[in-house]
Amino acid sequence: MEKPGGLRRKRGDMMKWVFNRLPKTSDPYTAFFSIENALLAREFHGGIPGYAPTPLADLSGMASRLGLKGLYVKDESPRFDLNAFKVLGASYAMSRYAAKITGRDRLSYDELISDSFREEVGQLSFFTATDGNHGRGVAWSARRLGQKAVVYMPRGTTAPRLRNILAEGADASIKEYGYDECVRQAAADAARTPGSVLMQDTAWEGYEEIPLWIMQGYGTLAIEAHLQLRLAGCQKPSHIFIQSGVGSFPAAMQAYFATRYPSDAPKVIILEASAADCFYRGAEVLDGKPRTLEGHFDTIMAGLACGTPSTIAWDIIKNHSACFISCPDWVAAKGMRMLGFPLRGDPVVISGESGAVGMGAIAAIMELDEYKELRDALGIDGDSRVLLFSTEGDTDPEHYRQVVWNGDQY
Repeated sequence: MEKPGGLRRKRGDMMKWVFNRLPKTSDPYTAFFSIENALLAREFHGGIPGYAPTPLADLSGMASRLGLKGLYVKDESPRFDLNAFKVLGASYAMSRYAAKITGRDRLSYDELISDSFREEVGQLSFFTATDGNHGRGVAWSARRLGQKAVVYMPRGTTAPRLRNILAEGADASIKEYGYDECVRQAAADAARTPGSVLMQDTAWEGYEEIPLWIMQGYGTLAIEAHLQLRLAGCQKPSHIFIQSGVGSFPAAMQAYFATRYPSDAPKVIILEASAADCFYRGAEVLDGKPRTLEGHFDTIMAGLACGTPSTIAWDIIKNHSACFISCPDWVAAKGMRMLGFPLRGDPVVISGESGAVGMGAIAAIMELDEYKELRDALGIDGDSRVLLFSTEGDTDPEHYRQVVWNGDQY
């Protein structure tokens, strides 16, 4: 059923969902995302020139239209002029790695960029794989430290995303295989190259320290959002919609809010691109094991086109998430248009393909009759205050315009 101004989609191309009935674990990772650790990350980022909290958009008009008490969007497009949040993780993990190899506990940004630090450690190379945003954050951070970044990008990566990374002085290239194979290749090449380290935002057995540091770096974003919600009159969101690729970002966010509200945490809904919905697939099977998808993932949500869950993220997410939703591309496309052309009085949020899926999902849930069962089961109603994260701006400006101006991808 279509509502006036509602959502266009292919017939039968619906969002799918499954509630979290996965077996819980001892939850060993959530404690790493304490308020104290988030404050340490923010202290480090606060020392970087140009740091400023990104805005929290209060969409009060849209909240009223959708029948919500409040709707808030953390807009990461202004982050260090990089159009995405990923630099928070990359820069913080580099600082922790640098401290470790020099025998220190912590290093400030000023210490990292000093001549004495470069003389002490010599030339370092940071290898990584990326669809664009994480690699750009690694390249940006490495360049400021006077170090080298080597970035592998999956087949289908667009030219603007490659150019953004090359502009930061990285050795970057688009490969003939998908994201997960790029990760494997970056890991192998880092291991056999002297003076190199893999700076990857996903974890697996035997590779967890750096991904954990990257996730802790996202604590700056979490603590900013928490304080901004308070200033907006929202003491605590009732629901948080978070998009997932390998899962590091949603796991970091829900771990922070779980430690902030240990007895009454917000309900967290995990959103994935239908073409790469490995968390959703894992939640369908109640054995508690992650599911891996292979191949090239055909979706406009390039930042979510990942088929192998991070081991750290999988553990946190299955302990704390309420629901998993597999989202076709029309969900992200609609979210881009709604945020870019809001109701009168609401702020504009320029949100890219991977950043806007939360807006599209909450609109579908509240507007369309076929999602009433989901809406009721999640308890989303006129008393609900919903938090979304727009994790990127128009990182591919031409494709953004095709979707928003021309209605491409539904």
